[in-house]
Amino acid sequence: MDERLCSKVTCAREAVATLTYDYDGQMAALGPLGPAGHPHAHDLCAQHADRLSVPAGWLVVRHEALRG
Repeated sequence: MDERLCSKVTCAREAVATLTYDYDGQMAALGPLGPAGHPHAHDLCAQHADRLSVPAGWLVVRHEALRG
């Protein structure tokens, strides 16, 4: 299986999590690395997953398996 990289511009670290957004519900979900190729999902490395920020008033749902 090919290594997947973080979606953040200029980041070359290996992706460990997948981020998806629900714009209507003002929610972001961060979970384990999901299937590749989903057009509305963004792969993140551990550093970017830990530093995730969303607009004020949005809810962030984090999968517990990602917590150390």
